[in-house]
Amino acid sequence: MRRLGFVALFALMIWVSHSCFVGCQKPTVVNLGAIFTFDSVIGRAAKPAVEAAISDINATPTILNGTHLNLIMEDAKCNVFLGSTEAFQVIEKEVVAIIGPQSSSIAHMISEIANGLQVPLVSYAATDPTLSALQFPFFVRTVQSDANQMIAMANLVDFYGWKEVIAIYIDDDYGRNGISVLNDELNRRQAKAFYKFPLPVHFTQNDIISLLNQSKLLGPRVYVVHVNPDPKLRIFAIAEKLQMMTSNYVWFATDWLSATIDSFAPMNRTVLHVLQGVVALRQHIPESNQKKDFMSRWRKMQQKGLVTSELNTYGLCAYDTVWTVAHSIDRFINDGNNLTFSSSGKLNDTKTTEMNLEKIKVFDGGAILLEDLLRTNFSGLTGQVHFSSDRNIVTSGYDVINIDKMAVHTVGYWSSIFGFSASPAETLQGRQNSHSETDQKLHSVTWPGGKKERPRGWVIADDERPLRIGVPYRASFVEFVTELHDSHKIVGYCIDVFTEALKFVPYDVPYKFELFGDGRSNPKYDQLAKMVADDVFDAAVGDIAIVKNRTKNADFSQPYITTGLVIVAPIRSSKSSAWVFLKPFTVDMWCMTAAAFLIIAVVIWVLEHRVNDSFRGPPRRQIVTMFIMTTLRFNNSEEETVSTFGRVVMVVWLFLLMVITSSYTANLTSILTVQQLSSPITGIDSLIASSWPIGYQVGSFAYSYLSETLNIHRSRLVELHNPEEYESALRLGPDNGGVAAIVDELPYVELFLSKRTDFGIIGQPFTKSGWGFAFQRDSALAVDMSTAILKLSENGKLQDIHEKWFCKMGCPGARRGNSEPNQLHLVSFWGLYLLCGSIALAALLVFLLRMVRQFARYRRSQLRLGSPSSSVHSTTRCSQIIYNFFDFIDEKEEAIKKMFMQCEINPAPQTPMSTT
Repeated sequence: MRRLGFVALFALMIWVSHSCFVGCQKPTVVNLGAIFTFDSVIGRAAKPAVEAAISDINATPTILNGTHLNLIMEDAKCNVFLGSTEAFQVIEKEVVAIIGPQSSSIAHMISEIANGLQVPLVSYAATDPTLSALQFPFFVRTVQSDANQMIAMANLVDFYGWKEVIAIYIDDDYGRNGISVLNDELNRRQAKAFYKFPLPVHFTQNDIISLLNQSKLLGPRVYVVHVNPDPKLRIFAIAEKLQMMTSNYVWFATDWLSATIDSFAPMNRTVLHVLQGVVALRQHIPESNQKKDFMSRWRKMQQKGLVTSELNTYGLCAYDTVWTVAHSIDRFINDGNNLTFSSSGKLNDTKTTEMNLEKIKVFDGGAILLEDLLRTNFSGLTGQVHFSSDRNIVTSGYDVINIDKMAVHTVGYWSSIFGFSASPAETLQGRQNSHSETDQKLHSVTWPGGKKERPRGWVIADDERPLRIGVPYRASFVEFVTELHDSHKIVGYCIDVFTEALKFVPYDVPYKFELFGDGRSNPKYDQLAKMVADDVFDAAVGDIAIVKNRTKNADFSQPYITTGLVIVAPIRSSKSSAWVFLKPFTVDMWCMTAAAFLIIAVVIWVLEHRVNDSFRGPPRRQIVTMFIMTTLRFNNSEEETVSTFGRVVMVVWLFLLMVITSSYTANLTSILTVQQLSSPITGIDSLIASSWPIGYQVGSFAYSYLSETLNIHRSRLVELHNPEEYESALRLGPDNGGVAAIVDELPYVELFLSKRTDFGIIGQPFTKSGWGFAFQRDSALAVDMSTAILKLSENGKLQDIHEKWFCKMGCPGARRGNSEPNQLHLVSFWGLYLLCGSIALAALLVFLLRMVRQFARYRRSQLRLGSPSSSVHSTTRCSQIIYNFFDFIDEKEEAIKKMFMQCEINPAPQTPMSTT
């Protein structure tokens, strides 16, 4: 029993040893498929490179030692159907991986096959970004994806500040998906417009001519070309014939152009003259000894006739692709995996036996080999080869090349880390990453036409498609813009401003005017602005007010005339009146002033009569003195006041007189120089408060402003169509079927007044606005026209145009009437009169009290001395006292003082005698 167990154990050991030997035995041959188009720009460089790589691998003992790598190549001939067929033929031969294809469209198809049979598909030229989707897990890319290239292209366009781009591309997976990424990237950089022009896969010369002619109708002149490599450079050759390679144009190309140029033999580079000024991207290949050695080897192969093309970046990528697959197969085998294939149950169940699907087998180790592929990391001709999580080779960036004088110049480099730089990214390692504008640098570029200055990159219009300018066809106020019926020429104030401003625009702007409206009624300007936004017109020129709702649809230039809503009403002149000098004061004011003269004259006489000889003497003289003192005192009169109270009253009176005189002078001057309104309306507030009808111009925004903003009932608003209706309605007035006033924009009113002198403007504009030219959103011409209008204003030309159209009968601004200067009412001066009267009355009362006190003193003295005057009868005593009091007041101050002194010295009674 023990012997039987020993035998069984020995047999098991022999079986395990045999199994390990069989499982660990390296295959002698490994089949590797390759599908691409042999006779193409990429294929002519890739085929020799792939073959050279296979030769080098099989000759290198450090990789796949003992295993021969067998290459099975098939020509797809740029055909998706043929490429798919060739894929099946290659897979039938039990290949472990497929190199290629170079076409993204073919890659889409073969990737589905590779998924089903678990055969890794490693492409060195299919750049469609969508191939990195999870839909194609067995697709691996050893060339940079167009997702990365389009980021670089968008950065390049943005680097030079262009916001409008035209893209020309092949209408297949490669072209559409690449341009879609470019569109997204430009949108992220606030691009304004992106126009797509697709070409058929097998496009002809007529296709190119038609496409380029269509693109010329657009404003942008920045082109991005994304097509398959074309040795004939047909797009640029035809563009040159169509005069599209001039200094007005900018041409960018993706790396298809650099691959094409790099494939040219030196003697064939004369065709580069059609690429003058073109800027393109080229996959960046760091300089290395490996690369130099291989290029030297390539030249030797050319000398032997083994190679018919120059080496391009795709040839280098193809070489590294084979080495990438070889490294992964080597790791796969060294890890003890077997290269085995098995039949697919799904394929065996298929009844279409005529297709020989039973020969197609699934690679059992495909998933493991895929993992080994993605873990590959080695130094190749293109630099360090390793992959990202999305199965794309880690990018090394792009060279920015510029073709000038049939030579290719590298003007800079782009990398996802450093952006644009004058040095390759590998020389910048260790520096701080920065994408700021100040750190982005490129060498000088020569643009189409041979100029170094950055092209503008757009045109407003050209002779084939001039700028479509909408012009309002007005029925009234045709001086602003109209069509001459005999010549059909568009003329007017607005047209003159526009044409003069165009002279200051630094580029040619072909244009044509298109009338908007029927000429029988004024058009709606809101609709005109909307038509600009809807691309019916490229711009609009006319008397277009810049208001809020219009700015929502279009961009406007700097206002070329300041405007606003004003009120116009009838005016009259008062210069011819013989009694105009009475108008500054009201009747009450005149009466009060005259009464003040008399009152002050009497007060001054009373105060000065006892102390001032000028106020004594004959009555006539005293009256003259009173008049002189109250009217001419401040005009260097020789008469003077003596008493303190008189001086106080005179100072106040002179102040009052000065104020009244200056006010009278100012008001009289205004009456004699300013035209007067015959309407009681003094401004917009009084117009709103009234119930009178208000006129407005049909088509003007005044209607909406009055009804919606000022809430004036629409029944009060009267439509007026032309200046004749303006005049008629104003002359009729509100009581006879006309209007009290008209509300319209200032330029219309000024033009109306330039031919009529019976009307004027009340007050100032109660809204602030301006007229401008309307352009489509983000139009560069709007900015340039604004600058031009400012220049017109600075050099006085704008004012000259204004005077030409608005000052045919004298500029109406000089006749703009404010409301009639109001007469000066007593209420305006009652405080001053009250002050003067109070002081005069106070002085008079103090004077009288003083006189009463002196008289009482005098009477007591007389009574004490036994004066005869004390024996008068009682019935006559009161009148006698009053009479004596007035006699006492009439005496001079000096005589009174003498009487007091004599009464104290001489007891004999004395009666004062009058000296008047």
